Amino acid sequence: MILIYYYMMAVCVAVIGKDNSPKYIKCLDENTALQFHYKVHTTIDIIEEKLNVGNKTASDVRELFLGLLFSAEDHKIFGYATNTKIKFVVILQSTNTLLRDNEVRTIFKKLHAAYANAVCNPFYVPGDQIKSKLFDLAVMEIMGII
Repeated sequence: MILIYYYMMAVCVAVIGKDNSPKYIKCLDENTALQFHYKVHTTIDIIEEKLNVGNKTASDVRELFLGLLFSAEDHKIFGYATNTKIKFVVILQSTNTLLRDNEVRTIFKKLHAAYANAVCNPFYVPGDQIKSKLFDLAVMEIMGII
């Protein structure tokens, strides 16, 4: 029951493709969706910078969780990048001070597993928008809608 409280703080979840085009964006409040789309797009540069720091060799083991990308007075933006350059962005409310990195990592692991299930569908065309009902349900659970 406590984990559901943490998930209720997610106000926006986004999946960005390896070509930096949005594949999926879901916002809690559709009236402020444009504001969150802007925040997601501005974090792409930060993610790219974190991924390219030092130009690591192929033998380096890279941490998928990128941590806190940006913090504003009302939201915290966290990032995660897969080995295939797919990026996940989750925007959380700043009012939850009890949220630790472990809980945020759990959110991203769940999102990554749902994404893997969605793209493994034989009817999914790689590079297209994600239109999976199961992926939608996983995202709504992270956002606390269901």
